[in-house]
Amino acid sequence: MKVNPSVFLMKTKPVLKLLLEKLLEQYDYVSILATDSQAKSYSVSRRNVRISQDGMLTNRGFVVKVSDGGRYGEYSFNHISEEKINEILAGVSRALVASNQVVAHGMCENRYSVPVEEPTVFVGATEYEVDPVEMGDDAILDHLRRVMERGLAVSEQLIDCHVACNYQKYSKIFLSKNKDLEQHVMWMTGMMATLASRGQEIKDYHKGYSNLGGAEVLRKMEEDVEECARVAVELLESESMVPGEYDCICDPGVTGMIVHEAFGHGVEMDMFVKKRALAEEYVGRYVASPLVTMRDGAASACETATYFFDDEGTMAHDTVVIDNGILKQGISDLQSAMILGTEPTGNGRRESYKRKAYTRMTNTFFEGGNSTKEEMIASIQYGFLLENASSGMEDPKNWGIQCMVNIAREIKDGKLTGRIFSPIVLTGYVPDLLKSISMMSETVELGGGGFCGKGYKEWVKVSDGGPYIKARIRLG
Repeated sequence: MKVNPSVFLMKTKPVLKLLLEKLLEQYDYVSILATDSQAKSYSVSRRNVRISQDGMLTNRGFVVKVSDGGRYGEYSFNHISEEKINEILAGVSRALVASNQVVAHGMCENRYSVPVEEPTVFVGATEYEVDPVEMGDDAILDHLRRVMERGLAVSEQLIDCHVACNYQKYSKIFLSKNKDLEQHVMWMTGMMATLASRGQEIKDYHKGYSNLGGAEVLRKMEEDVEECARVAVELLESESMVPGEYDCICDPGVTGMIVHEAFGHGVEMDMFVKKRALAEEYVGRYVASPLVTMRDGAASACETATYFFDDEGTMAHDTVVIDNGILKQGISDLQSAMILGTEPTGNGRRESYKRKAYTRMTNTFFEGGNSTKEEMIASIQYGFLLENASSGMEDPKNWGIQCMVNIAREIKDGKLTGRIFSPIVLTGYVPDLLKSISMMSETVELGGGGFCGKGYKEWVKVSDGGPYIKARIRLG
C-alpha cells in the first residue's frame, strides 16, 4: 500500500498556488515548501510504559523563499487562507529586508543567482505493509511488552529490557514557477536495549531496526530479543582493551558509523563554503583504498532517509562521493552549490519548516566487495571483530575521528577465540584508516535508527552502513 496524501495539504494547495502567483509578481524567484507531519514514540521497560507525540517530528507549516536577484529571504508561518495572503506578503517583504541587515560590518555578502529550473510535475509516495496508525497504540504496546518479557526471561541476570519504536508519516508540497512537487513518506524504527548485572557491574547491549515502511518492522524485534539478552549477559565476562593498533573487522553498523563520522560530515559542501572541511582540497585525489566506493543520496537506498525531493525542491540523487578510493565530489544544498558553481545533489534538508535548510547526509554507505566475513576472519593472525557501534564524533577540518564500539571479539590465528573486550574507543586519522581497508564483504546493510545534528542542533533522519570491512585501526 502507498502512503496517502495529507488531506490538510491537498485542501490548502489552491491557496498556496494563489500565494505563489502574488509573490511572482514581486520577486525573481519564489518557492513555497508546505509540510504536514505526524509522529509518535512508544517505549516499554520494566518500570515505564510511555506513549508520546514526537514534538520535533510532528509539525504543520510553510516556508516561503524569495530572491530579488541577489539576496534571498525566508519567511515561515503555520496558518494560511486567502484572507491572510496580504499579511504573508508583508512578512515575506520584511524577511528579505532583514536578510540584508545581518551581514556584519567588514564582511562581504554572497550574491546568489536565480536557480535554473526545468518544468517538473511530480507526485511520489512510499509503500508500507502495516500502518502504525491503523494498528493502534494498544496493539503496538502489547507487542513491545511481549518482546520485553521474552528478553527478561532469558536470564536472572537481566535487570531490564527496554523496547521502543517510533514512526513518522509526512507529506510535503514544493511549489515554484516551474515546479509542482508532492511526496508522501512513512518510516518506522525500533530499538531494544538489554541490561545485565553481576554485583555492582552492569553491562548493556542494544540493537536497532528501521525501514521505509510501517509497523512490519516490529516483527524482527520479537525474533531477535533473546539473542540481544544473551549478548548483554555475555558482556559481563568482557575484559579491558590493551591500547594499540590492530587488524580489525568492522560489522556493517561499525562500518556505517565510520562512513558517517569519518567522511560523511567532511563532504557536506556548506563546510567547503566556510573553509571548514579538509576534503575540499582532496577532490580528485586518493583518500581511501581502491576497494572503497562511497555513496550518499535519498535515491541511493530505501531507508529512513529516503525521499523523492529535498526541502529546496531538488530531486533526490544517488551521489558517488568516493569512486574506487578517489574523492569525486561532495554533497550539497542549493545555496552552497550556487556559491561553489556546482550542481545541487538534493541534500538540502530542514529540521522543520521553522528551520533553515543545510547540506545534510541521507543514506550514506560503502558499497560491498567480493570477500566473505569468514574469509576476512581467517585472514587475521591477531585482531578483533568490532560490533555494536555506539556513538561517534569527527573533525572535518583536521580529519580526526573518535568512535565508541561496545564489543571487540578476539581473533587469533584466523579464528574467534571467545574472548570479548568492552567498551572500545576507535580513533585515528581518516585517510590512514580508509586507505588501510584491504577486504570488504559482498553483503551491505544499512540502519536508519538514528538522527544527525548539524553540530549540536538541526536534527534530521539519516541512515548509514555498508559491508563488513577489514582495516588497520587504533583501539583503546
